[in-house]
Amino acid sequence: MHTSSPDPALLGIYLNDHLAGAIAGTELAKRVAGAEGDRDPAGVLDRLAVEIADDRAALLTVMAALDVPVRRYKAVAAWAVEKAARLKPNGRLVSRSPLSRVVELEALRLGVEGKASGWRTLRVCADTDPRIDAGRLDDLIKRARRQIDEIEELRVHAAAEAFGGDAQPVKPSDTGGETRTP
Repeated sequence: MHTSSPDPALLGIYLNDHLAGAIAGTELAKRVAGAEGDRDPAGVLDRLAVEIADDRAALLTVMAALDVPVRRYKAVAAWAVEKAARLKPNGRLVSRSPLSRVVELEALRLGVEGKASGWRTLRVCADTDPRIDAGRLDDLIKRARRQIDEIEELRVHAAAEAFGGDAQPVKPSDTGGETRTP
């Protein structure tokens, strides 16, 4: 086990990279919630968009507690990349494609998976840094797991709708530990 003292510059780079992802993820979540409002009568996507924005704010709080400055150029670049991603071809010129829904939900899930990894990394740091609220991170990790499950359920339904097949995800216990879904 390697136990040298941490390099604060590396943590700053890491957190700013996660902030860039959080900015892009917040924009994507808002866009998906707006585009899918009629397909989401329970308001799951609206709630997820609010939670993802709250998670970005939580990251900023951690960064402030750790005296990590926000690198604005990374934030602006992430915002611009998310906007540019909207221009990708989706098989339709005028209307929204079922493919868009699948790809956007996959991207959203990947973003939340990355966020969860970031919370888990910070949770390790919280064991030795009293400036980091371990209990808050435990709550954020738990919420990220729930968000992943909810997004995955929506993604599986979108994939079945777009490509056919069963809209039931295969549970890890059914595949020897690996989750296989459409």
